[in-house]
Amino acid sequence: MHLEMASIENVKARQILDSRGNPAVEVQVALIDGTVGIASVPSGASTGKYEAIELRDGDKSVYRGLGVLKAVENVNTEIASAMAGMSVADQASIDQRLIELDGTPNKARLGANAILGTSLAIAKAAANYWAIPLYRHLGQAEANLLPIPMLNIINGGKHARGSTDFQEFMIVPLGAASFNGAMRISSEVYHSLREVLEGKELGTNVGDEGGFAPHLASNHDALELILEAIEGAGYKAGQDLFVALDSAASELYQDGKYVLSREGVAFSSPEMRGYYVNLAENYPLISIEDALAEDDWEGWSSLTVQLGKRILLVGDDLYATNMQRLEQGIARKASNSILIKANQIGTLTETMAAIKRAQEAGWTTIISHRSGETEDTTIADIAVASNAGFIKSGAPCRSERLAKYNRLLRIEEELGGAAQYPGRRVLYNLEGAK
Repeated sequence: MHLEMASIENVKARQILDSRGNPAVEVQVALIDGTVGIASVPSGASTGKYEAIELRDGDKSVYRGLGVLKAVENVNTEIASAMAGMSVADQASIDQRLIELDGTPNKARLGANAILGTSLAIAKAAANYWAIPLYRHLGQAEANLLPIPMLNIINGGKHARGSTDFQEFMIVPLGAASFNGAMRISSEVYHSLREVLEGKELGTNVGDEGGFAPHLASNHDALELILEAIEGAGYKAGQDLFVALDSAASELYQDGKYVLSREGVAFSSPEMRGYYVNLAENYPLISIEDALAEDDWEGWSSLTVQLGKRILLVGDDLYATNMQRLEQGIARKASNSILIKANQIGTLTETMAAIKRAQEAGWTTIISHRSGETEDTTIADIAVASNAGFIKSGAPCRSERLAKYNRLLRIEEELGGAAQYPGRRVLYNLEGAK
């Protein structure tokens, strides 16, 4: 193929709807030879203040102010003009051009949703141009590690009002022998949990990410229900499956205290850390995401001293997939893991750089969806391309969640004997976890 045929002919955006029925940006890139790449951008509900800015229209009379036609227009005018004629063979140059075109530190002018949609669609067009899977285009020959899925089977916090204080209660099938096996185990536990909830006359409605959203008195109750579901499905907690939390603690932080309203308590940072130590001692807990607020650096560093050798302490709002924040966390030894969300930073190149830097520091990396998702499966390919080790895409329920898991099932089949599922080896930075 002649590389000049890999240059961009046009870029076009449109407004589509995400899994919550809110507008989202979709971008379509066409190359001179007719090759096309399409990508769409998700949206979070529990968003950190350090995230790149998602551009919304603000007209309350249309989609309650959540329209993205301004972002769409930015793609169809300024961005399309800047991208025309550029080669998709150089993703880094393309993304740098997008960053310079926007000209703000948080992509507020053009919108991170407009910029990321373009960045991802161009990467997909490049993969299609060379007729290779996206994970191979991004990760080359070394891309063969399937991620461990972290499945949010009880939703709380902003994802399911009235359920639990913590936002996510996940199962982590470390004991599976393959990604296919991991999804089977997880699906069986999910359906076992439904039976447990029905048996206790608790609600089985689902939240934004497909997990059940029963009204519970405490976070301990959610963990106990999951342990019962694991046993009911015929598996062993702490062997076949572990549990993980996303506390979304920045949402709980009020006037210097962590307020667990359903439990009727308000904790100082040291008390909140003690709460987690107690959970780690009593449950097969392998990971806590957003354990503390996004500016509680001292608390994070202390918690890592207390628990960092035993479980993954995952910074999400703390880092916002931002290299400057990540470097600060590495210097402070504030955690041992990072959550990666492409729409927090706004380009594919910056996303991949954050993953690489965290891995160089000896941290684990978790590629994540958002609560307002689309059918786009790019994060599945990113997880394999970067050998990330983990992926979060919600419960085994709702097609926008399963689209990512199903993409990984296809990738595993495509890789054949080269496919690797790491199991407990993924916890390389924890003592006694291998």
